[in-house]
Amino acid sequence: NVAFVVGARPNFMKVAPLIAEIGRRADCGIRPFLVHTGQHYDAVMSDSVIRDLGMPEPKEFLGVGGGTHGRQTARIMEGFEEVCERRRPDAIVVVGDVNSTLACALVGAKMRIPVAHVEAGLRSYDRDMPEEVNRVVTDQIADLLLTPSEDAEANLLREGVPSSRIRFVGNLMIDSLLLALARVRNETAPFAARAKEAGLPYVAVTLHRPGNVDDLQDLLPILDGLDRVARDCAVVFPVHPRTAARLEAAGRRSAGEGPAEGRLTPAIHLVPPMSYLPFVLLLRDATLVLTDSGGVQEETTVLGVPCATLRPNTERPVTIDVGTNEIVARAPEAIEEAARRALAGSWKKGGVPRYWDGAS
Repeated sequence: NVAFVVGARPNFMKVAPLIAEIGRRADCGIRPFLVHTGQHYDAVMSDSVIRDLGMPEPKEFLGVGGGTHGRQTARIMEGFEEVCERRRPDAIVVVGDVNSTLACALVGAKMRIPVAHVEAGLRSYDRDMPEEVNRVVTDQIADLLLTPSEDAEANLLREGVPSSRIRFVGNLMIDSLLLALARVRNETAPFAARAKEAGLPYVAVTLHRPGNVDDLQDLLPILDGLDRVARDCAVVFPVHPRTAARLEAAGRRSAGEGPAEGRLTPAIHLVPPMSYLPFVLLLRDATLVLTDSGGVQEETTVLGVPCATLRPNTERPVTIDVGTNEIVARAPEAIEEAARRALAGSWKKGGVPRYWDGAS
């Protein structure tokens, strides 16, 4: 009887293939049930992802919502502890690095329930990122650490984690990506078709990290860079709920029904959040992706699409060492230069890391 915890959209992509594989192995003896903490809840960001991935509906929904890190973590712990007291899971599986990951791992440790951490060992070595704190603490208290890349195992060993607790299993998020690609292989992203009709390439953008969007002093230089990129191509920007209010404060229109019908134009097109399958198409057909998302760094590496990460560091260095990712300064001229290289076809050609193959 195993609890699988999800709290934010990327968590679903990491849990879905694991639950599906358990379902294919009827004799494995594992009975999974899904717990959705509601840390990030939006119909497009959560419900549609469950449908797109063919996942079972959550058996438990904690509905914790937003709030400060401390309050949110405490509410998740309180709600999940009640679930564990009632359902008595034999083990808990947490994924990624969000507050739900840490909170539910802490509950498991205190209730003496074995905890497995999927995507263990990733490190940015930047404690200003709340996710880094979540990763480090979760890895110290989890019983089984399932790593997505070889550098993650090395990080854990340096921190004194016994090798007996570590298993290098590959990247489950890529299993979901490859399944999605198979489902949409004969489809074209609506933006790609319209960009082709207009004779324009397009750049896809995702931004949601507090360090990029919470303070206008940080956000405005990025928007200036996007304005420069939009002189030469269409910029398609699905707006994360966290980012929408800040864009309005910066004098940008809110994301509504998306760009007007017809041809795309050299401009920034703000669009609502996308469900998973359309978003995969958006990434697949882009000339460049500008992002601060860890998952998007991984997806673009497998897709072979140039990726410029607008952060000072990344916990996924394999996407730089092996893949198509580069760290790009959050300055207008740096963003413009990255786009020019991608549009000119001079971006580096990456490869795919070991076990990022859909068969891990």
